[in-house]
Amino acid sequence: MKRYATAIWSGNLKEGNGHLISESKALDNTKYSYTSRFEEGTGTNPEELMAAAHAGCFTMQLSADLTKAGFMPEVLETKCTISLEDGRITKSQLVLKAKVAELKEEQFQEIANGAKQNCPVSKAYESLEISLEASLENISS
Repeated sequence: MKRYATAIWSGNLKEGNGHLISESKALDNTKYSYTSRFEEGTGTNPEELMAAAHAGCFTMQLSADLTKAGFMPEVLETKCTISLEDGRITKSQLVLKAKVAELKEEQFQEIANGAKQNCPVSKAYESLEISLEASLENISS
């Protein structure tokens, strides 16, 4: 499987701007700029897209791993924060909130950490410090 996206940029770094187009059109002339990356401007940026990729991939991997272990996730919500420090992307922090019936905390942490290690995006981000804070809200079935 291969997927693609295209970035188009006009102008210099600070005053220029660009837009992104993804194969699926989920990004369809989505704007990005210096201000959207380094300040508080409107538009997306590479770190936000990396965070979305990691949150989405990890959550799908966790769903698959929970199902394989015999548990049905009701809700899995993952926030990912990517850190850009001194011109280098250094960290990916995953914060997970999960509702899964009849799952004990110890087994939940084990499965969640396995998903963190094994999702394809985590593997692609091996050079980053990847952390996971996982909380389980047990529900009765």
